[in-house]
Amino acid sequence: MQAASFYTKLENNKVKCNLCPHLCIVPESESGICKVRSNYEGELYSDIYGRISGMAVDPIEKKPLYHFFPGSGVLSVGSIGCNMSCSFCQNAHISQTGMEDLNTLQEYTPKEIVDLAIERNHSIIAYTYNEPTVFFEFMLDTARIANSRGLKNVMVSNGFINEKPLNELFLYMDAFNIDLKAFDDNFYKLIVKARIEPVLRSIHQIAKSGKHMELTSLIIPGLNDNKEQFSEMIAWISNVCGSDQVFHLSRYFPNHKMQQSATPLISIEELMGIARLKLHYVYPGNTGLSFDSNTYCSNCQELLIERNLYSTSIKGLTEGYCINCHSDIPGIFN
Repeated sequence: MQAASFYTKLENNKVKCNLCPHLCIVPESESGICKVRSNYEGELYSDIYGRISGMAVDPIEKKPLYHFFPGSGVLSVGSIGCNMSCSFCQNAHISQTGMEDLNTLQEYTPKEIVDLAIERNHSIIAYTYNEPTVFFEFMLDTARIANSRGLKNVMVSNGFINEKPLNELFLYMDAFNIDLKAFDDNFYKLIVKARIEPVLRSIHQIAKSGKHMELTSLIIPGLNDNKEQFSEMIAWISNVCGSDQVFHLSRYFPNHKMQQSATPLISIEELMGIARLKLHYVYPGNTGLSFDSNTYCSNCQELLIERNLYSTSIKGLTEGYCINCHSDIPGIFN
């Protein structure tokens, strides 16, 4: 166990966790909603510090990040637990579990994670698979060491984190992919058991920080594919983040508790058209080769980055500029 950050002691040995917007009041010997931050004798601890459920080398495009060192391999690490309960979760076997499965995890120190990345010649570490907010202390300690040794750090998150912890991550985190699950608070309350406002606040906070950020929305038929509501979401993104905000539109497939049919490809195509009215860089996800996922210059339409699934080739891009018209392309490419 590791002493947790961001909590307040209360009467009767209870604690209030201030890490995420749930603000769980945790009685002694119990855990918060995430199932992995627990009260022991009136102190809050992380049960999963250094306990890893999965580690793999992934293409950066799989996070997905398309404008952050494209073509790079990243060392991805994750643990267990989540502060949301999405009915459609693709990783429910690790995200919707807690202490009962700790004996299946491998243990690493932050330094060992960084050493592994360097030994395998990877300069980026991604905190992913389950929600990394819930292993905040381990992520922060690892990112701090990685940063000191010249590595980059990426957080793949649902964005449901409070302002102070997120600000602390800005010291060491280089890029974020935030999952904006819908533009409807009822969806968040009913389907993922959270609220939308803190997620929108996190997106705004990251946008103001100057850190690289890409957004992802999973499109689920009949739940968050309403065109009018989707158009409102795109307008909000454009207003808060600008027209150069990179946006991924991902196709849903049946998973976990939600077994309705997969998103029709025509829906992805139509919503991409709506998104491209206000955003320059919109990409399909989970669609195989059905759609073009290349990057083109928004000014002259020069092919900049060619993608074939997770195979990536730099074509018309040099030092972050289009080689044809010399426009500055948003992202980090060198």
